[in-house]
Amino acid sequence: MRISFISFGAMAILAAVAAGQKPVVNYDESKAGSYTLPNPLVMSSGEPVRDARAWREKRRPEILHLFEENVYGRTPTGRPPAMHFKRVERSASALGGKAVRKQITVYFKRDESGPAIDLLLYLPKNARGRVPVFLGLNFNGNQAIHADPGIRLSRAWIRENRPMGIVNHRATEAARGVESTRWQVEEILERGYGVATACYGDIDPDFDDGFQNGVQPLFYKPGQTRPAPNEWGAIGAWAWGLSRLLDYLETDKDVDARRVAVLGHSRLGKTALWAGAQDERFAMVISNNSGEGGASLARRNFGETVEILNRNFPHWFCANYRQYSKNVAALPVDQHMLIALAAPRPVYIASAEEDRWADPRGEFLAAKAADPVYRLLGTDGLAASDWPPVGQPVSSRIGYHIRSGKHDVTLYDWQQYLNFADKYLKTGR
Repeated sequence: MRISFISFGAMAILAAVAAGQKPVVNYDESKAGSYTLPNPLVMSSGEPVRDARAWREKRRPEILHLFEENVYGRTPTGRPPAMHFKRVERSASALGGKAVRKQITVYFKRDESGPAIDLLLYLPKNARGRVPVFLGLNFNGNQAIHADPGIRLSRAWIRENRPMGIVNHRATEAARGVESTRWQVEEILERGYGVATACYGDIDPDFDDGFQNGVQPLFYKPGQTRPAPNEWGAIGAWAWGLSRLLDYLETDKDVDARRVAVLGHSRLGKTALWAGAQDERFAMVISNNSGEGGASLARRNFGETVEILNRNFPHWFCANYRQYSKNVAALPVDQHMLIALAAPRPVYIASAEEDRWADPRGEFLAAKAADPVYRLLGTDGLAASDWPPVGQPVSSRIGYHIRSGKHDVTLYDWQQYLNFADKYLKTGR
């Protein structure tokens, strides 16, 4: 079955138009505006960052704190004390004997009530030793990433999408394999990697109900009913959930948890960048078409903007972010600094030519502006001074490509990620 994808951002615009609103979206490069980016190598006090120690001990914590206070919100530290894992299924000969399939549930309470995450893990059948893994969240449930009938149907709330088998916000049998082109499981396994995924709705269903239906209530203080203005929104929760899945991978004797790449597409690309910034256990970070609030520069007026994000998806970020909707120049950070928080670990940013909503040029410019931090730390950064042509990937420590096509994850994208992982993840460089 062939499925046509439409970005959630485009759906938000259609909804806004239907509601009588007229969002102003600029796609004219000459109107992208002029701006001055905050320097990642200058402290808020004006003190320059001259060496790796100053970055590590002073500037990096400062930037992380600024993102917490102004963009994504503060995330609870670590795992709940009662968190535990339960393996619910294992097949030693999945996918026609090509893979080992494991399905694990992550519980946060001893009584196993409340939110829980269902993790799907595929590993190469004949792997020798522990396996490096790509870890990412999916949109439509684990059963959507492959037609494998052994995958348990997701129990999560999922956005209504009858053509993709999501009926009354729940996965049906018709949802099996509808996102398989975005995951390329066999390709990943053949290259010697594992793939681990969970539905993002397990962690925090993606609608604004005042933060009652996800993991946030697990951490409310007595009398608290929603996060404080500087506390986590949905992206913060999804990123926190990725770290909890890494907690599990650290216990799995078949996985090399020191070599886990976190990746995501669209809003989950924003999530992967934030997860990699906060949790340095992730050995590699991959952002696919993450756009505004992800890899694209916030100060550029092109495609989606901070104002549009806050209007259409107020639950994604902390409430403090809204003060910058009409004054983005006052934001003390920009997204090149988010990319820099991964340094010196390898990070890959991917754009699509027709995905103007995500501002591909802005994604490249953010990667370029993160380069000085990598070089300060003694590695190469982005080996391109100009925006590369379509289909010509840059494979330096900061990797980048722009491909033809629309907002999606394709085989071409995965081939670049696997090549990048061969260079940096398998070798441990």
